[in-house]
Amino acid sequence: MAVLKVKFTRTKRDKLAQILWILNWVSVVSGVILFSLGLFLKIEIKKRNEVMAKGDINSVPNMLISVGVIACIINFLGGKICYDCSDANKFSRWKLVMLPYIVCTFCFTFCILVGALMCYTMRNELEESLYLGLRDAIKFYKDTDIPGRCFLKKTVDMLQIGFRCCGNNGFRDWFEIQWVSPRYLNMASKEVLDRLKSNVDGKFLVDGVPFSCCNPSSPRPCIQYQLTNNSAHYNYDFLTEELNIWLKGCREALLDYYTGIMRSIGIAALLIWLFELSVLIGVRYLQTAMKNVLLLGDLEGESDGWLLENSFVETAKYNISIIKNLGKANQISTVSGMNDPNIDVQSTDCGKANITTKSIPAA
Repeated sequence: MAVLKVKFTRTKRDKLAQILWILNWVSVVSGVILFSLGLFLKIEIKKRNEVMAKGDINSVPNMLISVGVIACIINFLGGKICYDCSDANKFSRWKLVMLPYIVCTFCFTFCILVGALMCYTMRNELEESLYLGLRDAIKFYKDTDIPGRCFLKKTVDMLQIGFRCCGNNGFRDWFEIQWVSPRYLNMASKEVLDRLKSNVDGKFLVDGVPFSCCNPSSPRPCIQYQLTNNSAHYNYDFLTEELNIWLKGCREALLDYYTGIMRSIGIAALLIWLFELSVLIGVRYLQTAMKNVLLLGDLEGESDGWLLENSFVETAKYNISIIKNLGKANQISTVSGMNDPNIDVQSTDCGKANITTKSIPAA
């Protein structure tokens, strides 16, 4: 029994073909939107690749870009097919092409759904990439004279100013590394030498942060050095007073930023998937209705259109049986009585029992 069978008149078939022709052109625009969203996400990731570790974070934008390009090609072809389906004579040219086209389009719409879901499952990979990338960027913050790391200081400073963040997980990350370049340390100073000797690794560690961590909206002048020393500043208590530096870590800030972008892209991709699926269902109805009207021979009469020719269970069983039988066409069954190619071939008996012997006359 056909699934969701609908009866179409000549007028309904023509209207369906015209509507689908318009919707396929709208789908071309949706493909451009998908391509643009993927390109935008790729550019946003590339902007801050210096603070990201290498990983699979580009898989989502690459997926969206590829799906967008394919959407433009498939829907352009679909518009041409639907335009010709208003004429039964022109439909005969696409008769053998439409079913493979519908199957390929179904796989393509599934890729859109996968791309939309990937936008929501990418958070863990992105968080790990940001954690490792920011850790290395902060570690090499002082290396302004080393090729390949010259601009890391500027990148981190602009990042902390732009996203109002400090450090990787928080401002205390700066306490654990030497972020002041040795070229700016006075090695003749006893305080500097004592601080270098007090550290096992010989690093110049301070309870301070770079200037880019300062909050310009704070009414108090920025306190970026001796943050944990209450006696170093007048009327100051770092445990009770709100510090005038950014408290949020840059990993959290960037993760929230990219999560917001991917959430919006995921919603847009889901809406495009639903739209593409509805267009595909319409094309399926048009294909079956036109196929049946050609079988009936009455181009002006009514015809049935359906989503599936048989029930879901029967269709699934049929497709599973096809998959199981792939590659078995040239196999010969060794079981007696089962498709034995030699079952109807008469065997030739060369024994003496079937040979008539002639007697030799006696001399």
